Amino acid sequence: MTTRIDRRFADLKKDGRAALVTFLMAGDPDPESSLAIISALPKAGADVIEIGMPFSDPMSDGPTIQAAGMRALKSGTTLRKTLELVRGFRKTDQQTPVVLMGYYNPIYVHGVERFLSDAIGAGVDGLIVVDLPPEEDDELCKPALKAGMNFIRLATPTTDDKRLPTVLQNTSGFVYYVSITGITGAAAPDADRVAQAVARIKRHTDLPIAVGFGGARCGARARHRARRGWRRGRLGAGRGSGQEPRQGRQGHAGNRAGCRGAGFEPCRRRALGAPAGRRINQTGRSGLTRPLPAPCDRLFASRAAPGPGRQ
Repeated sequence: MTTRIDRRFADLKKDGRAALVTFLMAGDPDPESSLAIISALPKAGADVIEIGMPFSDPMSDGPTIQAAGMRALKSGTTLRKTLELVRGFRKTDQQTPVVLMGYYNPIYVHGVERFLSDAIGAGVDGLIVVDLPPEEDDELCKPALKAGMNFIRLATPTTDDKRLPTVLQNTSGFVYYVSITGITGAAAPDADRVAQAVARIKRHTDLPIAVGFGGARCGARARHRARRGWRRGRLGAGRGSGQEPRQGRQGHAGNRAGCRGAGFEPCRRRALGAPAGRRINQTGRSGLTRPLPAPCDRLFASRAAPGPGRQ
């Protein structure tokens, strides 16, 4: 079965360009603004949209995505409301692939069969579930594939050649390469090492590869090297946290970060009706904030995590 993700990457390959994969937390800063922002992303250049499923125990996230998840939970966002968000997006966009990203706990509580049925009905195309390793494929991965949904797996700098075939075995849609060891947005990846890692993964699979977890802190030299890699078709990529955390300040990180690069800041202004020339803070009000670090073009970061029995 060919999915929207498969078709999108096939089209991008024909066009000879990398994919821009964006991440935003569902329900941040509130459900209405979240839908407006996500709906504006395709026109701003997003090829694939990852939507975070808010969770109370983020394990692989840095402060940026942690804060976004907590704001979403405080706004009343649940897994059911996340699916409603996707359903609302699909009313105006039937082409852009949507991937839900997060952790297994909320899905387990919802029930796997019910979740897959509800997600497909809402218009979800793929899943990234960070805390389900290949050894647990019977739990969610295989049922998702059987239902016609892509299951995107993470490969990391510590995934060696012995482990890699196991990681790739039931992966579909694309492979998500974690460019650093650590939490999202915490460090800058080495562009040369990333290119070497991507080349190594490509020897094991024909799937597209998206690179994430460290793009927000890339310097100018790394961005230049990365652009050369993308032009040569070595890297597919996306963008998520994209800035330093700013707890206690008006310009917090979070979903605004997902609107950086490729014209995303103007897109967010249009979605929320802010005056031209002013940045948007995390509550959706227009306000001046200090500039974000320069985006590493299209590298991306993201994530939100679990703890037993918690939503």
